[in-house]
Amino acid sequence: MAFANKANSKINQSPRIFSEQILKRFTDPLDCLTAHLMLECAEVLAGVKPANLISLGNRPQPCGRNLYQLWQSHHEELATRFADLTIMVLQTKEKSLLLLCYNNDQLQRHLAHTGIRKLLHKAGYEADASNTTLLAELCRRIKTNDSFPHEIGLFIGYPAKDVAAFMGLIKLPFACQCLWKVYGNPDQSLDLAEQFRCCRQRMGAVLRTGKQTALQLGNAKHPFFCFTNDNDYQYRNTSSSDYQSA
Repeated sequence: MAFANKANSKINQSPRIFSEQILKRFTDPLDCLTAHLMLECAEVLAGVKPANLISLGNRPQPCGRNLYQLWQSHHEELATRFADLTIMVLQTKEKSLLLLCYNNDQLQRHLAHTGIRKLLHKAGYEADASNTTLLAELCRRIKTNDSFPHEIGLFIGYPAKDVAAFMGLIKLPFACQCLWKVYGNPDQSLDLAEQFRCCRQRMGAVLRTGKQTALQLGNAKHPFFCFTNDNDYQYRNTSSSDYQSA
């Protein structure tokens, strides 16, 4: 399929940056956890994604550290290092921890979009709910349901058309798989996925230096923040008719 080949060509042009390559650069436990979260939140820190899901497994990494245990010991100290991020625990299990990391202002603007609100309402959320209420309901669903709520894709900035089609709320043909399932014309979705990948690659390059300055997000000259991106196109071409039931 041509769409699938296009997706594969974009995703496979550069190797994926694994957190394990970064962790061994930082010997201090808090620095290690900070570096991991910076890499996993790169797209959010860059402003091209409102939120990210991060899973911390309760097992040793190749460097010997256990990120789950590091979180338990040092999560309160992270507030001073991630001033612009809110980190919410969505789910705690014996073998893993699920975090939602978001920039409150970005998420507020994102969830205020009419199309996003329509889809969330169709998924059973209150039409005029505040950000806090929406997040509380998402957290409740994750904790009480056996199946994972698919609408979480709307919270973390996946294209609305792809989330809606995946949930069966609109009818679009499956196109390809990148970081998520893409439906309809894949061009804008793949462009967005490429932005996400580039953010992760740039943050990985900064962190691989192993320098303490790489962890200083408050530094106006931090090398990661030399670029800006515009992902407003993910909201375009989404008329009210797009959100009618399939």
